[in-house]
Amino acid sequence: MKIEKQLQDDHQVKLIVEVEPERMEANKRRAARKLAERGKIPGFRPGKAPYDVIRLHYGDEAIIEQAVDFLVDEVYPKALEEADIKPAAPGALESVDSLEPPKFTFVIPMLPTVELGDYKSIRLPYKYKEPTKAKVDEAIEELQRMYATTETVEQPAAMGNYVMADVRGEMTKPKEGEDLSKLSRDGAAFLIRKDNKDDEWPYPGFSLELVGLKPGDSKTVSFKYPKDYDDELLAGQTVKYDVKVNTVRSVTLPELDDEFVKMVGEFENMEALREAVKKDLEARTQAEYDDDYFVELIDKIKSGATIKYPPQVLDHESEHVIEDLRRRLSSQGLDLETYVKVRNTSMDKFMEEEVQPVAVKRLERSLILDEIARAEKIEVDEESLNQEFGQTLTEMQYQGADLTKIGGGKRAQKEFAEAVAMESANRLMTRRTMERLKAIALGEAEAEEKPKKTAAKKSEGSGASKSAAKPKKKATTKKAAGTTKSAPKASSAKKKTPAAKKPGSTSTGKKNTESKS
Repeated sequence: MKIEKQLQDDHQVKLIVEVEPERMEANKRRAARKLAERGKIPGFRPGKAPYDVIRLHYGDEAIIEQAVDFLVDEVYPKALEEADIKPAAPGALESVDSLEPPKFTFVIPMLPTVELGDYKSIRLPYKYKEPTKAKVDEAIEELQRMYATTETVEQPAAMGNYVMADVRGEMTKPKEGEDLSKLSRDGAAFLIRKDNKDDEWPYPGFSLELVGLKPGDSKTVSFKYPKDYDDELLAGQTVKYDVKVNTVRSVTLPELDDEFVKMVGEFENMEALREAVKKDLEARTQAEYDDDYFVELIDKIKSGATIKYPPQVLDHESEHVIEDLRRRLSSQGLDLETYVKVRNTSMDKFMEEEVQPVAVKRLERSLILDEIARAEKIEVDEESLNQEFGQTLTEMQYQGADLTKIGGGKRAQKEFAEAVAMESANRLMTRRTMERLKAIALGEAEAEEKPKKTAAKKSEGSGASKSAAKPKKKATTKKAAGTTKSAPKASSAKKKTPAAKKPGSTSTGKKNTESKS
């Protein structure tokens, strides 16, 4: 077998494989027997007709087509082994270049590669600060509002009131074809307060414009969004909002006493409740800070790194982005097709302009983390993995999962346990990699670290070569050289290998990092 190896710019490799003619002849006879077994040839039992009779009955083209399928399945894994290639995903039979001698061209996606550069020299201060007393007071006030009573009043809206209003937004210089429906809402609810969040709709501070308005009153306000505004549709644009107030409701907060403590939960007193609120706020704010910190840190590493991967790997990540989006939309009672339609775009454009950029960020950050875990010899020991496994199960139960109702018998239970174990291992590996990265970025890591024995090794390309041992086949064959009949179409083979293991299984944290640029 002769093999010519050609590296492609898109991180794939072409293998041009020439096979001994005798192997083609052997597979033609094998193919003939297969055809004879599937059908009836007059005067012969199934599979017992002579080769020449089978040729006359089915024709050379059918025999050659089946023989090519057999030969490709036989040759492809051996070609991978001889060329020392571990695929990232199933390869494809691009063309049958010749039948005399048999010659095939395969295109194979290579495993992603990451050159980290001098990541150990990168520094990024960690400036998280615990929530102030004022922030804790604000969180407790939010709890009060959850248990507050409201009453409709026929008086001008004031600070602390809820207002229900219809809002109509009109952009002064709209872009052609843009969906402007997000600028208007009927029955929108607003809480009038000075410290409204930055994500207040339709812009921060809008609720303050409602002070002094009574039910039935109308008002028009204009707002110019900053040029660096997160929403590209609104960045730098001026929008006029027409507001009509429907209802004003006063709010009565419960007293911060023992009765309130009992309503909120099982706490001994107000002091215990305050401590619990403080711890919860610290956990949430630190998680948010960590997400931002590690996204920035990984992006700094990425700027000095060289990352290569084939298009199939990015396609695989894009599928995960779409799956995540479908789940989020489903929880809101929406579907992806309707969402894309409301956005006034096509699915192809949505995939190209919104899904793929998110997939690129997720994939590249994940590959960087995987490579750092290897470079820093991050370990997962059995005791820690068992603890993480238990924590994962506890979180699932806390979120409402009933683990006693897993159907499908022992096999399904085993598969579920394996999935939870894999998720736990990934989480633990990610967390330890992040801790190591943080130590490096703060200049606290040791210059040299002695290698340790890992309890769970991640071998490069694990499972990839097996899952990609058979090529997919494209309809790109050439006419067989020196023959009177067309070469069989490679696309006629329907066999496909299962998808290769997704490279880059870690993530930067619970929050979706794709929202970061």
